Amino acid sequence: MLSQNTKKSLKIILPLLLGVFLVWYALSKVSLDELLVYLKKADYKWIVLGVFLGLLSHLSRAYRWRFMLEPLGYNIKFCNSFMAVFSAYLINFTIPRAGEVVRASILTNYEDVPFEKGFGTIVSERIADVIVMMGIILLTLFLQFDFIYNFLITNFNLTKIILGAIIFLVFAGIILKLIKQSKFKVAIKIKTFIKGLLEGVFSIFKMKKKWPFIFHTLFIWAMYVLMFYVTSFSLNELQGISIGAILIGFISASFSIAATNGGIGSYPIAIYAAFSIFGIAKEPSLAFGWIIWSSQTLLIIIIGGISLVYLPLFNKKKNLSRT
Repeated sequence: MLSQNTKKSLKIILPLLLGVFLVWYALSKVSLDELLVYLKKADYKWIVLGVFLGLLSHLSRAYRWRFMLEPLGYNIKFCNSFMAVFSAYLINFTIPRAGEVVRASILTNYEDVPFEKGFGTIVSERIADVIVMMGIILLTLFLQFDFIYNFLITNFNLTKIILGAIIFLVFAGIILKLIKQSKFKVAIKIKTFIKGLLEGVFSIFKMKKKWPFIFHTLFIWAMYVLMFYVTSFSLNELQGISIGAILIGFISASFSIAATNGGIGSYPIAIYAAFSIFGIAKEPSLAFGWIIWSSQTLLIIIIGGISLVYLPLFNKKKNLSRT
């Protein structure tokens, strides 16, 4: 059995190693000289606009967080919320999911919000984001149903896919029923976790400012998609790209962020895999992936780094009052 320290180390090291491997793999698919050609001839006004839209989404996320903390009796400063969000993004590039812990800890240190309450609001936020992401996936399936159906028919055995989906749903239903009836500690923990998730979802609708919260949630994801779409104009080879390719590329890229720290290496490959379905050439697909990932990452590194340095300075008076 592995020790706790070994498990923690592997959780940090393995995603980084995977990221390094995927960076190598992505660059092996296109020559560095060719990639540099795309970067040199890219129209940077669209890249800058994409970065600005990304910044708007992060500002909205920081503002939305305050709606979740107000019912708990905490009216936090927007600057602290903003810097906590960017600090979390930056930390996630080094240690997976550690950013959420840091984000809650910043509020504990500078706004006197108990850690468990701050972390609970972050979990609720994630639930809201997952719901919107599922909505984007369903919208994409609706808009591109014929294309996706024909693609599956051509490249896969659709009968096996449907049969597999039915077996999975039946199996999942049986497992859930067994967990519901079980008295084992593991089953009780799972039930408690699921109950907490559902409470988190429905707490959004009980919120005093639920409509502003819902607006900001939709705005955040609208900016994400628009940022992705706008940046595609930076390369001539992607002019006229279909909305279906944009949506599927966006979904694929979003899931890739969970594979490695901040999508290192996996982000361009995910976009290349999605765009290849639509017959878009490999070189511009990978180049676009590197452009959008690099520009958004640079934004996080700059503002996240400044936030980590400036947080104690901004809260200097509070720190002095504690000494």
